[in-house]
Amino acid sequence: MRKTLQLIILSTTLIGMNAYSGEVSRAMFTTSIEDREPVMAVDSVSSSAFSSISFFTELNDLQGHNITHQWIFDDKVMFEKSFEVNGDRWRVWTSKTFLPGWTGSWTVKVLDSNRLELVSKSFEYQ
Repeated sequence: MRKTLQLIILSTTLIGMNAYSGEVSRAMFTTSIEDREPVMAVDSVSSSAFSSISFFTELNDLQGHNITHQWIFDDKVMFEKSFEVNGDRWRVWTSKTFLPGWTGSWTVKVLDSNRLELVSKSFEYQ
């Protein structure tokens, strides 16, 4: 009986820790940000036209949580930036400037404070 009660308490605690009522409502790569909004969504860009790109997310009902943008290239984490969400609707973005040899597929993972993936998007830097 005691072990069963401990298991129920542990299960309830874990469920409560991982339950998010919020969501990532938008996530996209963009060439620039104006007035806190992405100018144009892209899934590939030319290295001769752009030396940097931004990743934009709109978060809803995640106030009080920390969210991380994790940039990955060639199976390596190249950059991470964490944000504290301070409102019911929160828009954040990170930008990455590329070196000439960094052509190929890039992925940004949006992670919660437990490092669990909420969403990921990829683009080609050609």
